[in-house]
Amino acid sequence: MAPWLKWALIALALLVLLSTLSLWSWGQFASRARGAPSSALPPQPQATALDRVVAPQLAAHAGQSGGALITDNVQAFALRAQSARAAGRSLDAMYYIWRGDLTGSLLKHELLAAAERGVRVRLLIDDMNGPARDRVLLALDAHPNLEVRLFNPARNRATAWGRALEMALRFVGFNRRMHNKAWIADNRVAIVGGRNLGDEYFDAAEHTNFQDADLLLLGPAVAQASAIFDQFWNSAAVIPLAALKASATPPSAAELADWRQALHADARASAWVRALGDPERLADKLASGLTLHWSDSIRVLSDPPEKAAPLAHRQARPAWLLYDVMALLFSAQRQSWLISPYFVPGDAGTLLLAGQAARGVDVRVLTNSLVVNDVPVVHAGYLNWRAPLLAQGVQLYELKPGGAAAGRELLGGSSGASLHTKAFVVDGARGFVGSFNFDPRSAQLNTEMGVVFDHPALAAELQRLFERGADPASAWRVTLEDGALRWQDEGQRVWAHEPESSAGLRALVWLLGWLPIDSQL
Repeated sequence: MAPWLKWALIALALLVLLSTLSLWSWGQFASRARGAPSSALPPQPQATALDRVVAPQLAAHAGQSGGALITDNVQAFALRAQSARAAGRSLDAMYYIWRGDLTGSLLKHELLAAAERGVRVRLLIDDMNGPARDRVLLALDAHPNLEVRLFNPARNRATAWGRALEMALRFVGFNRRMHNKAWIADNRVAIVGGRNLGDEYFDAAEHTNFQDADLLLLGPAVAQASAIFDQFWNSAAVIPLAALKASATPPSAAELADWRQALHADARASAWVRALGDPERLADKLASGLTLHWSDSIRVLSDPPEKAAPLAHRQARPAWLLYDVMALLFSAQRQSWLISPYFVPGDAGTLLLAGQAARGVDVRVLTNSLVVNDVPVVHAGYLNWRAPLLAQGVQLYELKPGGAAAGRELLGGSSGASLHTKAFVVDGARGFVGSFNFDPRSAQLNTEMGVVFDHPALAAELQRLFERGADPASAWRVTLEDGALRWQDEGQRVWAHEPESSAGLRALVWLLGWLPIDSQL
């Protein structure tokens, strides 16, 4: 055996040993550090303002859930903040990303204000964002009515190097994240969808904002969302922030007051504070201001937290959301329309969609173009699937810069926009709205959450959302001519390469496409 090969094998064995020890050590720590179990507080007939607002609607639609599609970014912010202000019993929030910017801080302030009123608040955040915002989270967690827990967190929170080493040693497990998004007030109102919390999701970012979609839910679907939250909150993958920062000194009252004062100074004149208006407006919105669709078919579904377990034998695959999504798409007889900002169909997805199109099903996909995709490596994973899909009759549309903002006024921020909506419409009747992208990461690695329904009127709203996004003013139509890709815009101009993109960006994405990382996208 060559000496270099011998040393390489020794290094590999040491790496495997260190990784195994890291996983074992993490498991031991997590079992000791788990927080006390808790569950959603049951709603009461007339105990809180939300109880009283929702009760007449539930009485008029016994046994059914109500769902309202929320596509306006400022309204999405206002509904979360107003429901927090109206809550009198509990607030539960779980998110993949929660920024420390203006709107993210405003929503954290609403949680703290609710806790100060006596509301029980549970905040669950995925730890992919890292420990940079631990100080603010510690301030929230210090309140006796508010607890912060982290999903699959790093133990080393002192230095970036320590965190990076931990990530490398337990990459198999650390690479699996909680991508769920849910906001639940008083176990009466839930908002479930694709939005994270931060300026770019609420039209407040300076450069680029996302177009996204949520469903506001009433009725039994809210209890389903709460049950999913409880399942994650009490899972082995979730650790209380206090256990991770046991030696940290909580922020002082003066430090917290300074944070709030700075926040109010920044926010006082902002359009997002003005958008909140009178908190009583929430009652008007729930009563008549939102288009609520009532049905007993509306269901909130999620992957189990065990999907993120590093060991395959702990992953109960039949319970994964992937199978519900695929069952929905397999049911298509006439129409299958997909909105997915990160679209990497792979062999199985291409076989499904191309096969449907070949049988005469109207298959359309709306995704981001290269120039607006905020994750170029994902676009690299998408490149090689376009031609096979187009060859079988699948229609592809790629969003233009600013396309997601077409036809709507922004209160501020930038008109530059990128697609972040994840939604499917099948046969003009059935659909899905949630966090699930049509890519390997959503299918196999991250936990995902969303709402499925069978309701033609709600499906029609999603269909109109697709049509606006795929309109020639908003998106390029991708076609295949003599084996070559072409992009056509509203002025009938035809592009022979990725429109409005630089040669350098196209070259970078082409090179990334050669990397064997599709399973991670």
